[in-house]
Amino acid sequence: MATKEKQQYRLENLSCANCAAKFERNIRDISTVEEVQLNFGASKLTVVGEVTVEQLEQAGAFDGIKVKSVNDRKKVSTPFYKRKENVLAFIALLFVMAAYTTSVFLGEESLAVIGLYFVAIVVGGYGIFITGFKNLLKLDFDMKTLMTIAIIGAAIIGEWEEAAIVVFLFAVSEALEAYSMNKARQSIETLMDIAPPVALIKKVHGNHTHEVEVPTEDVKIGDILVVKPGQKIAMDGIVISGVSTVNQAPITGESIPVNKVVNDEVFAGTLNEEGALEVRVTKLVHDTTIAKIIHLVEEAQAEKAPSQKFVDRFAKYYTPAIVGVAVLVAVIPSLVTGNWQEWIYQGLAVLVVGCPCALVISTPVAIVTAIGNAARQGVLIKGGVYLEELGRIKAVAFDKTGTLTKGAPEVTNVIANGVSEEELLALVAAVEEKSQHPLARAVLSKVHKQKVTPAVPTDFQSVTGKGAYATVDGQVISVGSVNWISTLTTISESLQRQIATLAAQGKSVIVAARANECIGVLAIADKIREESKEVITALNHSIMLTGDAPLTAQAIASELGIEDVRASLLPEQKLEAVKELQVKYGAVAMVGDGVNDAPALAAASVGIAMGGAGTDAALETADIALMGDDLTKLPYTIRLSKKTLMIIKQNITFALGLKLIALLLVIPGWLTLWIAIFADMGATLLVVLNSLRLLNKQ
Repeated sequence: MATKEKQQYRLENLSCANCAAKFERNIRDISTVEEVQLNFGASKLTVVGEVTVEQLEQAGAFDGIKVKSVNDRKKVSTPFYKRKENVLAFIALLFVMAAYTTSVFLGEESLAVIGLYFVAIVVGGYGIFITGFKNLLKLDFDMKTLMTIAIIGAAIIGEWEEAAIVVFLFAVSEALEAYSMNKARQSIETLMDIAPPVALIKKVHGNHTHEVEVPTEDVKIGDILVVKPGQKIAMDGIVISGVSTVNQAPITGESIPVNKVVNDEVFAGTLNEEGALEVRVTKLVHDTTIAKIIHLVEEAQAEKAPSQKFVDRFAKYYTPAIVGVAVLVAVIPSLVTGNWQEWIYQGLAVLVVGCPCALVISTPVAIVTAIGNAARQGVLIKGGVYLEELGRIKAVAFDKTGTLTKGAPEVTNVIANGVSEEELLALVAAVEEKSQHPLARAVLSKVHKQKVTPAVPTDFQSVTGKGAYATVDGQVISVGSVNWISTLTTISESLQRQIATLAAQGKSVIVAARANECIGVLAIADKIREESKEVITALNHSIMLTGDAPLTAQAIASELGIEDVRASLLPEQKLEAVKELQVKYGAVAMVGDGVNDAPALAAASVGIAMGGAGTDAALETADIALMGDDLTKLPYTIRLSKKTLMIIKQNITFALGLKLIALLLVIPGWLTLWIAIFADMGATLLVVLNSLRLLNKQ
């Protein structure tokens, strides 16, 4: 049924960049279509207007393109050995072999031999010829147009054997290109298969509950999802019952499963390992984190990188130029030597060499492969332009809190004075249990980890800006700043020296007193991530931009080996700092949390957000999101970017270099159709296989 809404489709058998462009033009020519966008990398089509699947498949019939709904998960790709063009190519090969065998007995000029070669050409090349003739009428010189002219020209001048073999080799080249492009797209296809298509939902009827399996498209926000051990989680949500470990590698790239308890967030497509969970659904199927990742990866693959734009502009002039060169090669030497057959043959060979296939595909296949690989590793790159730019980065600016550090204060030192460490923690926890201060959470977390039971307080009272006190077992316990506790009791010189040392390390210090006696000191700090030092060491120039106090910032920077530290910065000052760094270094990346650092992330050459999973702001603000809050993915992404840039340069060199070598063979008259097709096919295969090396980048 036709519709005017915006419709999205998945495409099968879309392997050639030129064919994709032609397919898009054909759809645009449908009178009822208002708008069309074809994403070659993701093999995805977006159409606005009144159109049916049958009309779309008719538009792609020239290349056997199949169309299905974006929500249809069924694989409809035709196996390699069943594809019509491959079957015909095999039949053509049988006729070529029969012709060659017959020529041994009857000679190459025999009508029977020519007849067998003719059948091979028609069987293997009729699809090429139909498209080629249509293009020729429109003066559209694509790959099939050039091949049509070359094959028919070769037959006219009596080169039947070469014409037939070129038809077969061209079919082999297209089949291998299709296989390679499908391989490159496997990363995105793997992502699409992560989330299960059905969900087990808990239904309540009166006093009875039962579980119903429903398609994920029908699941509503607020539904209760039942996830059994060993099952994939079907929807994003919040755990409301149960305890388990969940493997989040498909979303965040984390190799170690994460513990999940009540109120923890879980993501669609992740694997529940040992315990049963009940999850309240918080997002519809099209809004889940994995759905957003797939959408952003596909958009990224569609966006043309700078090198691809250059190649597209170059190819626009390259193909007509090759046609011109072929005409000159065929005509000028023929006029001089009078040997028309030889030089027309050379001109036809130039046409075959000139097919721009390898050149056009040189960049997109590398970009598609790299972005897909990064997504599998938990790194979301939002476009080829950012992938390329990251490889040119000269300096990286880091936010401190939540980026280089964990973003959650922890108790780092406990100094007990006249009491045991356990008693000190129990008394401090008794006061902090009712406090709203951020440092209180660090104390309670420490008590929980060490399995200390807090004492029971009465008469809790908060003293704004100083601390708090409460009565425990008939004695007043005060917990607060050094200055405040100093007014209540005397702090020994030994403790004061230790406090000064801790403060110099950038730590927040709280002191506890019982009645008029100082009973201990706790130092609290935002702990550095284990991987931060390793990451800073791996980078050339690292700069810290933080809103924290200079003393704390300097202490963290010294431990990490960062020399350039800028502290007490407001968001707009971070923005100015990034601009200054760009003047000094050129291309600068900014790594932050995607919320407070939004202006700086936007101004940087590449903005990188930490912890994209479940954080919409990070996904929307940054150019690259490290989904699993793992800084070690930053050097990996920079290496991937540099390798991608290197492979793109190699691809362009292969694509043009092989053709140039083949064209130089025209000078001594050595270029044959066989060499020409091998040069074209070889360049295409080299480009694709070289790009597939990015699949293995870890």
